[in-house]
Amino acid sequence: MSKKKFVIIDEDDLNHFLADGEGTGGESTGGEDTGGDGDGDGDGGTVPSIGPSVNIQTEDLQTTARKYRRELLMMPVMSLQSSLEHMRLRPGIRYSETVGELSGDIQFGPYSETREDNDEVVINPRTLYTYFGSVVRNFSPNKIYKSMWGSAITKGEGLKSTEITRIVLQFLAAQLGKNLNKVLWSAVRNDSGDKSVDLFNGFDTIAKTEFDSSNIAVAKGNLHTLTGAITKENAVDALKAFCRAADDELLEEPNLKLFVPQHIFYDYCDDYQATVGAIPYNREFKKYFIEGFENIRLVPMANKKNSAFIQLTTQNNMLVGVNQTGEEEQIEVARFKAFVLQFIATMFFGVQYETLSKERILFGTIDGTTAI
Repeated sequence: MSKKKFVIIDEDDLNHFLADGEGTGGESTGGEDTGGDGDGDGDGGTVPSIGPSVNIQTEDLQTTARKYRRELLMMPVMSLQSSLEHMRLRPGIRYSETVGELSGDIQFGPYSETREDNDEVVINPRTLYTYFGSVVRNFSPNKIYKSMWGSAITKGEGLKSTEITRIVLQFLAAQLGKNLNKVLWSAVRNDSGDKSVDLFNGFDTIAKTEFDSSNIAVAKGNLHTLTGAITKENAVDALKAFCRAADDELLEEPNLKLFVPQHIFYDYCDDYQATVGAIPYNREFKKYFIEGFENIRLVPMANKKNSAFIQLTTQNNMLVGVNQTGEEEQIEVARFKAFVLQFIATMFFGVQYETLSKERILFGTIDGTTAI
């Protein structure tokens, strides 16, 4: 019995060949066309043959989607891990949930039989919205498989077709999460949109709305106005001044996160080296903690590029809402036409600050619009 060799699908290659019109060509009607014009004559590309192909059946993909539904639904969330390690995941949110904090004051005083305190305990509510998103993606599983070349051929029959279908579905589900993560700060809800950036309101978008409504303001103690862009010439002084502007109760929190664009992190490191120089405790270039504030960790984020805000807060205050428990969320595979299938996914997703209280968060901005 001859042994077939199979390949493990490489993410970059798969992403390339999933893109519309990029190297996959049309359906072959003659000899095997290995990428390019797709006319079946084999002259459209330079992809070498990888041996026997695998016939991925529609039923295999459908069965895998049903069997691993929960795992596949978690893939978008897992792809947010680089951000979620600094935030709080809030599962079980279907459309909306009221969050917030209690505020009020009560104190002991000298004993009195007549004194009464009528101040009320107030709930400061905020609503965490999770928006229902969907995607339908047409793809050809056999074309994807046959397009792979030169990567990780397994020995013998170590990779079965069911594993291949699972890899294809996992990749597509993970891509959904990666694209959500890219716009975690900048997304703006647009009911008529069709991209991740249109699905929900990101953290910076929410901050801009609250800033324009004066809910984030110097007078409220939750805003520090920056005098200009943060650069490698002023980053140390600018970030130290920002942290010193925080409320005393906020600064008492043991593990604070300072969310910044990546360039601010590198500007801080450069400025620190130029300012401090070769002193005994300056032993490495990367400085993740603000000097003088051992409880404040810099969190540089690629998805905050061109952001108009920086945020100093606790991990628990940064809410990422998902559902993951209801029947509305699905990962399905259906036949679209001959040789082409549809990957269908639905999911709830949204973000929110639990509170804007000065005891829990401090925002920094130039004017609410200009990139820092």
